[in-house]
Amino acid sequence: MGYAMSRLEIESNLCNEADTIHEDCSSQLTKNPLKNVDNEISQMIKLKSLPHQLLGRVGPGRPKLPVSPVKMLVGRESNYSGLGRFSSADCCHLLSRYLPVNGPWLIDQMASRAYVSQFSDDGSLFVAGFQGSHIRIYNVDDGWKVQKNILARSLRWTITDTSLSPNQRYLVYASMSPLVHIVNVGSAETESLANVTDIHDGLDFSSNDDGGYSFGIFSVRFSTDGRELVAGSSGDSIYVYDLEANKLSLRILAHTSDVNTVCFADETSHLIYSGSDDTFCKVWDRRCLIAKGKPAGVLMGHLEGITYIDSRGDGRYFISNGKDQSIKLWDIRKMSSNVTCNPGYRSYEWDYRWMDYPPQAKDLKHICDQSVATYRGHSVLRTLIRCYFSPAFRKGERAEGGKIDKSSTQVACLSILTEALRYYTGQKYIYTGSHNACVYIYDLVSGAKVAALKHHKSPVRDCSWHPFQTMLVSSSWDGDVVKWGFPGSSEIKNKANSSGFLKFGASATSDNWKA
Repeated sequence: MGYAMSRLEIESNLCNEADTIHEDCSSQLTKNPLKNVDNEISQMIKLKSLPHQLLGRVGPGRPKLPVSPVKMLVGRESNYSGLGRFSSADCCHLLSRYLPVNGPWLIDQMASRAYVSQFSDDGSLFVAGFQGSHIRIYNVDDGWKVQKNILARSLRWTITDTSLSPNQRYLVYASMSPLVHIVNVGSAETESLANVTDIHDGLDFSSNDDGGYSFGIFSVRFSTDGRELVAGSSGDSIYVYDLEANKLSLRILAHTSDVNTVCFADETSHLIYSGSDDTFCKVWDRRCLIAKGKPAGVLMGHLEGITYIDSRGDGRYFISNGKDQSIKLWDIRKMSSNVTCNPGYRSYEWDYRWMDYPPQAKDLKHICDQSVATYRGHSVLRTLIRCYFSPAFRKGERAEGGKIDKSSTQVACLSILTEALRYYTGQKYIYTGSHNACVYIYDLVSGAKVAALKHHKSPVRDCSWHPFQTMLVSSSWDGDVVKWGFPGSSEIKNKANSSGFLKFGASATSDNWKA
């Protein structure tokens, strides 16, 4: 659309609003449960994150959770559990207490709005997409060096989404156009100018029954095997593109309004989740689509359009961000075969692109809400703000006991953290960007808002938690890409004083060092 539409535009009233809200970010945090999840998922999370019962009985006093790092260290060294090491649940319990809230540290600053920011599956690469036609791929392991600087082809308005192939050789990017472009990011050149230094092949998602209507792609994802793409569009449809055959293999007129988000439910790619401005989440089973031609089920609960869906990866649970200013947790076993009730027409006029959410709508509830839990406290305005589960347990790895320098309690605790890094949070948390320029982290089971990351001056559309490090990266319409973390082994030397203890700045995690 030209430079005039892609320049960084930060309205003064938005900046003032963001600055004002920053003053209240910390005060909005609460440890009081907003809504307990009375569901199988809460039991699953407990099994993955509760430490061995004997570790809680180390030392004097009654057993209580969470167990302190010092007690866990003593229990492991004394082999209280009988395992001679930490179990995966022990590691998850420990590390899930240390959230990536320190910082931020600036990675990059661009003169246009950031719309997309995502780690690769193995965390070695990071992709950021900007309104000003640029997509940058950073090498995380090489000091965040720009490995690929892509200048998008045929961009309409902005980069709406990107997806990196499982083998990390190809990247696809979408905009408000039926064409999705694919780029070989494994080539040697750093600069990727469309059809000059690199080929940006256009994959045409239009079909004969579109009636010549030009639509935009809001969401695109690779399948786990890298052979297919799934996409959602402003044409109310879901598309599946066969990359090997280089053609569109499936189009579903899925909703009655824009399909803002799609994703595969699990590694099999049989199930697809979709979310739309018609307020419904739908589940599609590709194995029976030809015979039935309709969704496997519908989930109702949001009062406004859905901006993003993230699957837990188990083919059962997913979360959705909605323009009704809430995240909802869903269990597809609760879905209906069709729409059984509709909240009806609202009694107020509202457009999330330029209006605040009406005060009279904040207490409204869907009469047929099928969600498992609802999380509130962030703001979903102006753009399709995204939400995610925190990283899952990494299968096939285990923590080994290691030699610990006990000259400092804090250094010993850091040693446990290093050991636990490979197990991570067990998807105990969910996190989201927000219009008020913050990133919020919620406890999945209790619903409590446990952290608010404040730095940006404009809406945070996207953010990404590293798959196995205590690191989170946020990007914003202010053009900043920043990382948040917890002091790791690489920072210990710089923070240790002559007595061997670490000097930590004031942060939301500093109290966790207390035994």
